[in-house]
Amino acid sequence: MSIVDNKIKAPAPVPGLPEISGQFEDLLALMARLRADCPWDKKQTNHSLIPYAIEEAYELGAAVQSDDDEDIKGELGDVLLQVVFHCQMYAEQGRFDISDVIATLQEKLVRRHPHVFEAETLKDDVAVRERWDEIKAEEKRARVARGKPQRRLDEVKAGSALMQAQDVQKQASKLGFDWEGISGAFDKLDEEVSELKAELANKSEADIKANIKEIEKELGDCMFALVNVARKLNLDAETATLTCVHKFKSRFGYIEEQLEAVGKRLEDSDITEMDILWEAAKCHERSP
Repeated sequence: MSIVDNKIKAPAPVPGLPEISGQFEDLLALMARLRADCPWDKKQTNHSLIPYAIEEAYELGAAVQSDDDEDIKGELGDVLLQVVFHCQMYAEQGRFDISDVIATLQEKLVRRHPHVFEAETLKDDVAVRERWDEIKAEEKRARVARGKPQRRLDEVKAGSALMQAQDVQKQASKLGFDWEGISGAFDKLDEEVSELKAELANKSEADIKANIKEIEKELGDCMFALVNVARKLNLDAETATLTCVHKFKSRFGYIEEQLEAVGKRLEDSDITEMDILWEAAKCHERSP
């Protein structure tokens, strides 16, 4: 992990059984070894890892809520793995390495804390937050001055796909790009669902596999349109989806419990029996 003749060099893999030392350099060497010798790790790209980075961040949040030290250590490690994994691949591409990432973070932390490292005084956490936002705005102006284009929707916050979809729609609506009522959002949803159905109509498994990228785009359009409906109803799409996930898990748990009560496993049941129990779970939810 060094810069030689202005070229980035990725950490080199170390042969033999890795030592569990707790040292950062050894972790980087281990990641390099995995990239060299593991078929799955070798196959990954920075884009293919995006869902894993998002998933690990959510799992860390859940672990912190659980307050279990072993879970927290494991999930913090998984988040760190994503950082190390990405840096290894960018270093392999000759773009930057982990030391560049750390230096960038250090510079940012110093720059955004003038009340700690300079004479500036801020009286409380509210003032700190306001100053933080001012510095971020200054950084954005500096990026524009360097020639990086600044678009109106660049202000959309990072988050899950549903959160970003709702935020980008909200920002576009503020700029006048929106339907007046909910009917337009429903019409768009119907249109997108029809296009997805048309994309799948009379297609074999092989056809679907060969055209999976286009199908993915059509499915994304459907989900984006449904988020628009949620926004028009003043509902949060993320919360609505999480509520549904919780409801599904609860009903499926009911199915599992009822099967266990008669000495059966899920694997021994069929869809007809599960459907009957699913309806029973819905009735169970409504009962006092």
